[in-house]
Amino acid sequence: MPKVRTSKSAAKRLRLTGSGKIRRHRAGKSHLLSSKTRKRKRLLRQGSVVDKANLKNIRRLLPNG
Repeated sequence: MPKVRTSKSAAKRLRLTGSGKIRRHRAGKSHLLSSKTRKRKRLLRQGSVVDKANLKNIRRLLPNG
């Protein structure tokens, strides 16, 4: 039986919380920031939890996580 491999790109982008949820960073905070409002940039700084619709695919990328 071969080893189950973790997707290293996903492991660098996602973290598990203590309760087993998966944390992620919000997209859209890298460039073209002058056209975005202060409020929008402030909200982009905060992380969020992976949506239920994507959870199955993410768990497949992080089998040992």
